[in-house]
Amino acid sequence: MNTGFHKDILKVDCEREVNHICERIRLLLGMELKRRGLVIGVSGGIDSSVTLALAVRAVGKEKVLVLQMPEKHSADETLWLSGLVADRFGVQKIHEDITGMLEAVGFYHRYAETVRTVIPAYTENWKSKIVLPNILESKGYSIFSIVAQSPEGGVIKGRLDLKAYLGIVAATNFKQRIRKMLEYYHADRLNYAVAGTPNRLEYDQGFFVKLGDGAADVKPIAHLYKSQVYQIAEYLGVPEEIRKRPPTTDTYSLAQSQDEFYFQLSYDKLDLCLYAKNNGISTATVAPVVGLTPEQVQRTFNDIDAKRKTTRYLHLKPQLIESVVEIERGM
Repeated sequence: MNTGFHKDILKVDCEREVNHICERIRLLLGMELKRRGLVIGVSGGIDSSVTLALAVRAVGKEKVLVLQMPEKHSADETLWLSGLVADRFGVQKIHEDITGMLEAVGFYHRYAETVRTVIPAYTENWKSKIVLPNILESKGYSIFSIVAQSPEGGVIKGRLDLKAYLGIVAATNFKQRIRKMLEYYHADRLNYAVAGTPNRLEYDQGFFVKLGDGAADVKPIAHLYKSQVYQIAEYLGVPEEIRKRPPTTDTYSLAQSQDEFYFQLSYDKLDLCLYAKNNGISTATVAPVVGLTPEQVQRTFNDIDAKRKTTRYLHLKPQLIESVVEIERGM
């Protein structure tokens, strides 16, 4: 059966989609959230840049505030790129360096202490990141490793056991939660709403921190595949320097792509696999379109299911012991 599945299946009518998103933002702000503008944390990545551009199109640049929130592990270009997109769309920006806050909660110490359980020589002067094997090369259960670089340039890689992995993630989650705290501070003082920046791939697969970057009042691009976000970025005039930059996490001190940290496959291939899985398209049909074997596509389908299962907790609202219907109007 011809499913009509092809490599351009995710091509979007940008004008129509932008108008739809902006109309929904205005409606949600006015009718549901009762807020007068939007606060957005901008990293210089494609998702936050598109969210910013959509916010300006929806409510006007005078009602959008951009927060730049780097810390000492952030990439050198983070502050420049976030400022570049803020200036392109003419919005007010505030620089909130969170290094001091992270030091106050002991992030750098906690992180280094945990890494030393795997790499004893590690100190806060080293750089590091955690990585997963490429899903096309790994046939078994994927295990995270830590990659560390000494000040002299030597590189050591060590496999993370569950305790070390959880400790590293728990520590780095401070970054997202502190940033979100600042976003809500500025939103509260301005009577604005907070705009979240996850795309569909991140939202579906749980690539966010609960009560960190997962917290927001409105998520304008959560229904869009990553490749669609790039299309809309070009349509809205997001700077080329951002559109051409490979997707990164900008969480660890060593440069790190999103696929080596979490997705294990480039976003263009994973977008198509996610679409195919969501629409019941067979692995045999998907394989030649994405340049994989049917076995590799099935492995990707299995990984999508696994991530949905293991990150379901992130999507859950606080659980009540009993329903409190008096205050759950329409919820």
